[in-house]
Amino acid sequence: MDISRRDTLALGAGAVALTVLPLHASAAGVDEMINTFTGGAAVADGGVDLDAPEIAENGNTVPISVSAEGASAILVMAAGNPTPDVAEFKFGPLAGSSSASTRIRLAGTQDVIAIAKLADGSFGKAQKTVKVTIGGCGG
Repeated sequence: MDISRRDTLALGAGAVALTVLPLHASAAGVDEMINTFTGGAAVADGGVDLDAPEIAENGNTVPISVSAEGASAILVMAAGNPTPDVAEFKFGPLAGSSSASTRIRLAGTQDVIAIAKLADGSFGKAQKTVKVTIGGCGG
C-alpha cells in the first residue's frame, strides 16, 4: 500500500482535528452540567472551599477536598477531562459537616471546579488550576 504525501497530510489534519474537538466539547459540557445542577440560577464566586495541589506529579491520583458551610450538595468537575463530571456529594440535614475528600484522575493540566448549593438556595463556586506532569486519563 502506497501512501502519498497528500494522504499523509490529510491523516495528520484529521488527527489534529480529533485532538482539538474534544476540548471544545468538554467546555460546553461543563457549562451544561453547571446549568443542570443550578437549574439555570446565577453562580457567585466564593461560598465553597476547594483544596487541590498546585502541581500533581501523577494525574492518576490527585487528592482534593471540598467544603461549604451548610451546603446540601457539592458538584466537582475537571474541565479538561474527556468526561468532566468527577463527583457529586449530597449532604442531608443530619450531616455533621458539608465536606468531602477524595482522589481524582486528571488527563493533564486543567481547572478543577466545585459548585455548591448553599443553605439559602444560592450557589457558590470555587476553581483551581492543577498542573499535571503525567496525565492520568490516557494522556
